Amino acid sequence: MARTATKRGTRRAATKKAQPARAQKLRVHIEHGPTNPPSMDLTPALIRTAEKRRPGVLERIKLTYGRNGAKLDEALKGVEVLVLASDSDISNLATRAPSVKWVQSTSAGVEQLVPLVPEGVTLTNASGVHTPRGGEYGMTAVLMLNSRVPQFVTSRQGQRWEPVYTSPVAGKTLVLLGVGAIGGEIARLAKRFSMTVWGVTRNGRPHRAVDRMFTTKQLAKALPKADFLVATLPYTSETHNLIGRAELDLLPRHAGVVNLGRSRVMDYDALADKLRQGELSGAVLDVFYPEPLPADSPLWSAPNLIITPHCAVDDEAAYAARSIDILFDNLHRYLGGKRLNNIVDPKLGY
Repeated sequence: MARTATKRGTRRAATKKAQPARAQKLRVHIEHGPTNPPSMDLTPALIRTAEKRRPGVLERIKLTYGRNGAKLDEALKGVEVLVLASDSDISNLATRAPSVKWVQSTSAGVEQLVPLVPEGVTLTNASGVHTPRGGEYGMTAVLMLNSRVPQFVTSRQGQRWEPVYTSPVAGKTLVLLGVGAIGGEIARLAKRFSMTVWGVTRNGRPHRAVDRMFTTKQLAKALPKADFLVATLPYTSETHNLIGRAELDLLPRHAGVVNLGRSRVMDYDALADKLRQGELSGAVLDVFYPEPLPADSPLWSAPNLIITPHCAVDDEAAYAARSIDILFDNLHRYLGGKRLNNIVDPKLGY
């Protein structure tokens, strides 16, 4: 359940006390991973544009760039802040970069990075970077399920003329599994459609756009009332297979399922079986394991299912700029000796 708020009791962050003036500029290195789309690179041009929104940061740092780890070891020498995508190789980081004190991920999900970041090094993520697009697509998926679009797609593939009549989403119940940045935005949009919104989180903390909150231990109370279940959870030891066959069996037969978080939160084999048996009305999935989805996956032939290749919540035009704004805000905090935003708790994994 990704959060934009900071948490206590995590790896050491920047001290809250004012820092003495630096004799030298802060060394910052940005590393682009092998699978990072060029359109989402944190380029020098975008960095300079971001400086206009957060003046005074660039003049206090020495910034270097890299790609695919080609010269990463050389770049890591003396670096204090490392900015990278989750697919970057930072194994043995304590040895390779003894000066690193803070790692900023350009991704919201950091399950690959958490075990690689040394004890005593602060890890922050880009929670919030997906909010506008993620909320919009999440609501789009709910509307598609309500209008039985996955079923019409399956009917078209079989050249079957099968009318289905549905009612508006107003008054129907949306259960959000995770109410972080994306989940919270979906909740806000759902309320504009007059939906009832329930949320399921680790702690059950209230949210202004959610009518009723449950803890994950109370999940079984929420699922039977769901017209739609939307998951936006990160992958951790606690969320692994949180929605298994037993949980899917608790959903009404007319319910639709959406997963925009991490695939291993949900038992996809069980989901495919439920769709084949007509025990769910449809599903929209954007995340898979492994990726790309293997050709022999049962999901490819499952009926009433829309598959998007892990791109639904990414705003190509704004992703890099949003990531840089998150970075610059944290750099401003770091240079000022303030607590960073989006600190990842290594025990929780987000």
